[in-house]
Amino acid sequence: MKFLDQPPRFLFFTGKGGVGKTSIACATVIQLAETGKSVLLVSTDPASNVGQVFGISIGNNITPVPAIQNLSALEIDPQAAAQLYRDRIVGPVRGILPDAVVKGIEEQLSGACTTEIAAFDEFTSLLIDSPLTAGYDHIIFDTAPTGHTIRLLQLPGAWSGFLEEGKGDASCLGPLAGLEKQREQYKAAVDALADGKRTRLILVARAQQSTLREVARTHEELAGIGLKQQYLVINGILPKAETRNDELAAAIYKREQAALNAIPEVLKSLPQDNVVLKPFDLVGLEALRQLLIDTPYHAHIANSSPINLDKPSLSKLVDGIAEDGHGLVMTMGKGGVGKTTIAAAVAVELAHRGLPVLLTTSDPAAHLSDTLNGALDNLTVSRIDPHEETERYRKHVLDTKGSKLDAQGRALLEEDLRSPCTEEIAVFQAFSRIIREAGKKFVVMDTAPTGHTLLLLDATGAYHREVTRQMGNTNLHYTTPMMQLQDSKQTKVLIVTLAEKTPVLEAANLQVDLRRAGIEPWAWVINNSIAATVTNSPLLHQRALNELVEINAVEQQYSKRNAVVAMLKDEPIGLARLLKLAGGL
Repeated sequence: MKFLDQPPRFLFFTGKGGVGKTSIACATVIQLAETGKSVLLVSTDPASNVGQVFGISIGNNITPVPAIQNLSALEIDPQAAAQLYRDRIVGPVRGILPDAVVKGIEEQLSGACTTEIAAFDEFTSLLIDSPLTAGYDHIIFDTAPTGHTIRLLQLPGAWSGFLEEGKGDASCLGPLAGLEKQREQYKAAVDALADGKRTRLILVARAQQSTLREVARTHEELAGIGLKQQYLVINGILPKAETRNDELAAAIYKREQAALNAIPEVLKSLPQDNVVLKPFDLVGLEALRQLLIDTPYHAHIANSSPINLDKPSLSKLVDGIAEDGHGLVMTMGKGGVGKTTIAAAVAVELAHRGLPVLLTTSDPAAHLSDTLNGALDNLTVSRIDPHEETERYRKHVLDTKGSKLDAQGRALLEEDLRSPCTEEIAVFQAFSRIIREAGKKFVVMDTAPTGHTLLLLDATGAYHREVTRQMGNTNLHYTTPMMQLQDSKQTKVLIVTLAEKTPVLEAANLQVDLRRAGIEPWAWVINNSIAATVTNSPLLHQRALNELVEINAVEQQYSKRNAVVAMLKDEPIGLARLLKLAGGL
């Protein structure tokens, strides 16, 4: 593997949910540790399943992995990190500032933006020279920092005075207040990330055009802020040998090869490794040892009879959605599970039944027009463009609050508005406008990957709390966006996942976060299922059998209302294929 050729001390694995970055990171640490290197594996993923992979409980302390000499692991708990971060900022002012001011600071520090910064705060200590990490030859991170977080840390340092004068509007000013105290540590960490002799970034993808486009964007974003030592690993490629006498396998192979041949230009210069699809679950040491070895699968199908999976189709879920005649439908989930496709299929199925539908997205990486590839009566399409909404919001703030400031105050306000968290507020305002339309038609919203969506929900919740506080004990009737999201008659949240361990675990964690916000998911959609097809490929058949465990887990542990969407031979692009995907044809 090229990415393991003379590896530097720090290796970061990043990629969408479900692409296999955790498995590849775990396989990497085993390989390095078994060559005699002392290795620390660190997961910064809130849905980490590193402990599950190794069959031990890890948690927020460095823990030796008993089965592998020289290997230890650490799972950074973002919620625990956020609490420590809040305590560090609020503790010194508690009892000094008025209670109302302290409460306001705590409110600012309650969101997902704080959690993201706090997790980064926690693992920057692992990137600098310290007694904690001095004994390790390699430190491997499962999930790299995002460009969003690094840009926050690179912002100029005039926050404190700006906060004291009460000139800020963006919700991340509270979280950013703690950055000054550790700016030297952050600078050392960012310098380490940008040093190709010390750090290597491994972008993990699948052989899918949409995933490769997303990886290309990640590559450019991280390269643009100085992280240029990047490698590309394309995981889960179906071997050509599996295509014999199997139409589904042949179609998958053709799609994957087409995606590889059309790889974005910016990725072509990166060192690239290809990892073939394995038939087994990547749990346990033996499975991980085999992951990075290119060995063909020779097993025969033990039971060649069709699985005959009898689960509801997406069309059955739409029956329940259509009953109310209007409302908001939101698809949520990790990147790479097919939220855009499922949202488009639901919208097309509703419109096909003669119901008025607005299909929209808050995902900057979504390509709804490409997915639809056509027009349909009763269906309109829109997009919340984060860049456009942010520019509109910045202009509004500068024209209103900024007009009352002196030159220095206006300069600080402009600096504040350059924060990536400004986008959170701007997108929330557009989101609120869209929600109102659901009172008279169906609005199907394809949301951004989970972390960004939770930021949006945090903004929605903060607005709801502020409105509730201001209304007090008045008898005036009011409805906030959060109240609409919490009402299952008005809003139906569909959690989209794949029938694989990691995506199901991530979806379950998303469900916990939504319930914490008072939002009860309406149904789960298990997308791209091989078990719902018929295949003669030994490898695909074994994977279909593996899927049954996860499908049953969803039904028994997480959601009684669910649908299973079969993997299609053809990409689900265009109105006819989307209807077929939904089961409406």
